[in-house]
Amino acid sequence: MKMYITIAGQTQSVVLANNAATQELVTRLHNGAVTVTLNSSGGFEIWGPLGFSLPTSNQQMMAQPGDVVLYNGSNICLFYGSNSWSYTRLGKIEGLSESQLRTFLKAGESNITVTLSLTSAATGISDVSNNRQNTAGSESLAYMLSGAPAPASYKGIVIKDGKKIVR
Repeated sequence: MKMYITIAGQTQSVVLANNAATQELVTRLHNGAVTVTLNSSGGFEIWGPLGFSLPTSNQQMMAQPGDVVLYNGSNICLFYGSNSWSYTRLGKIEGLSESQLRTFLKAGESNITVTLSLTSAATGISDVSNNRQNTAGSESLAYMLSGAPAPASYKGIVIKDGKKIVR
């Protein structure tokens, strides 16, 4: 199972651990994204309150860059450095070096807005509405999936009158 973390318009995936805390977190995220404000601390993490508690299974561990953990049952910590403490493992941010993690996690900054969700950033068209009044005899426009108007000669999937059509 994956979760996604979005900070300042950039999204990274987190491979979640399989435990009671992540199962409860996923249940909450099915109801919608959770946005929290985190702050840098100790030169190795950003952390702050989730606004709710999750079940704990704390173990003494050496947290590494990319680790996502639960602290004291109600705080989330995202690591860009290392620290040894008793945490509940939530998961690991995928595919970033320590330097990239520091940049993504806004190391050293305060009041960092972080959104946790079960979906990555949206791409393509998710909703189409026709706000144009169609005058008698005029043909409505068709749009490519990129959102650009589709020329009459375009072959492929288009959106026309709020419906997907294959030409």
